[in-house]
Amino acid sequence: MPDVDVCVVGAGPVGLTLAIALRRLGIGVRVVDRAPAAKLEARALVVWPRAAEALDALGVAGTLGRHAVELGEVTIHGAGRRLGELTTGWHRSAHSRPLNIEQHDIERLLCAELARLGTEVEWDSEVTDVKVHDDRAEFSLLLGDGSAESGTASWIVGCEGTASVVRDRLGIPFQGRRRTGLQVVQGNAHADWPYGRHPGHGHVFLAPRRSLLVFPLPGGGFRFFCFRDDPDPGLTAPPTLDELRDLVAGTARLPRLRLTPTDPPWLNRARFSDRVAARLRCGRGLLAGDAAHAWAPVGGHGMNVGMLGAHNLAWKLAAVHRGEADERLLDTYDTEQRALAVRYIREMRVNFMELPLPAPGYHAFTATVPLALALPGFQRRIDRQLSDLGRHHRASALSWQRSATRPGRGRAPRAGDRMPDALVSTGHPGTGPVRLHTLLRYDTWTLVLPAAGPGDDAAVREAVVERCARGPVPVRVLPVTPADAAEARLLGRPGELRLVRPDGYVGLVAPADRPATLAAYLDGLAPRHSSPSSSASAQ
Repeated sequence: MPDVDVCVVGAGPVGLTLAIALRRLGIGVRVVDRAPAAKLEARALVVWPRAAEALDALGVAGTLGRHAVELGEVTIHGAGRRLGELTTGWHRSAHSRPLNIEQHDIERLLCAELARLGTEVEWDSEVTDVKVHDDRAEFSLLLGDGSAESGTASWIVGCEGTASVVRDRLGIPFQGRRRTGLQVVQGNAHADWPYGRHPGHGHVFLAPRRSLLVFPLPGGGFRFFCFRDDPDPGLTAPPTLDELRDLVAGTARLPRLRLTPTDPPWLNRARFSDRVAARLRCGRGLLAGDAAHAWAPVGGHGMNVGMLGAHNLAWKLAAVHRGEADERLLDTYDTEQRALAVRYIREMRVNFMELPLPAPGYHAFTATVPLALALPGFQRRIDRQLSDLGRHHRASALSWQRSATRPGRGRAPRAGDRMPDALVSTGHPGTGPVRLHTLLRYDTWTLVLPAAGPGDDAAVREAVVERCARGPVPVRVLPVTPADAAEARLLGRPGELRLVRPDGYVGLVAPADRPATLAAYLDGLAPRHSSPSSSASAQ
């Protein structure tokens, strides 16, 4: 009998998000980390809207928001002049703007929430070996006092970063290559400069062979984040404050700039590789976060993609562990999350707003930026990409499109898309329109069913409700009435139903008068007696 349901290795933002999600689903969790205590390094800074929605579903987004700065606009500078402003919050969400909050504060707040749920992080506990079998995972620990310990879990998830012991012991290749010609120099500092400190306002400064991002910190001061070429690849020591100051002053054309360190001070120099694990599951061992995928921090989405992966994984792992769903459900985590990571790596290789460009490319790009920023359509597209609200799993085996809905502006979501946060009413007396996302729950699938109209077949609707009640996974039927015609377009045609996964993505789009399609989808989730090939043990 395993000691615990799930062992999570690594107490960074991804491991903590996964542990909180599992605990909220009633799964026993053990969290171990090799560090002697919670880390105090600043590292990642931004929580983008889609990750904030995921954290909201787990009950922690509000806590993070109270310790963060909401980023409203970013001024773009180049050639010593203002090129325009990029604004955020163009898309429908209760968390439409990104949050600036440092990673160590995220970890501190998530640790506190996990402790409130009854699980403490076990620091000074390094995993040294892992073996997975058909019915359990075994792991060895080296404790801070030099003693050794062994344990078992029904499942083990490696969230311990790029040098993952779990990934190594599972024999999973970390495929990719080092990014050459790119160095990141960053630090936290107070600035004596002409731009002041405006909460919610950031800056991007562009120059040949370098770009500089500057964002306000919740505790005062700024994060200076400089992408530059790499003239001396052998230089590995952290930058001095003077080096950071010279980079900032040269890029922003501020020769009189003065920087003073924040308390605590933080300066960092880094180079990166673009890598994705060959697979994210080997039987009862899984990977998440930087153990699963890592790339240069262009766009600042690495932590966010990892947390979204934890949000994707937890409900699937809980369903399989409880015997509600077949183990193949975990394979969809593998395919969906790997595809998401590969898309990010491809897109970030052409992110010219942040990547350092040679002089000809820099001049061409800065010449077009003012024109582009003046177009609302361009602003919407950039905001949609940065927010992650438009990311989807349309190619997933879980995404069944059985209706003729077509993608496009103002159209209803397709299978695999994030369910829009439309304004709806539920028909309860005395209640007005509410955001649909407040009605979705992480512990169940939700069948969003437009309220019955005069021509609806009551027997068909009753058959749909009855089929949902018979499992295998829990499904809650949610009849809704859109607030107006614009909201109705976000929900689809009156004759359509949408089955929404616990993580907020649409699993099935089908005509409401075809309950057999719904039945086939739900039956496909049911456990099978035969063991899938992906559950083969690794010794």
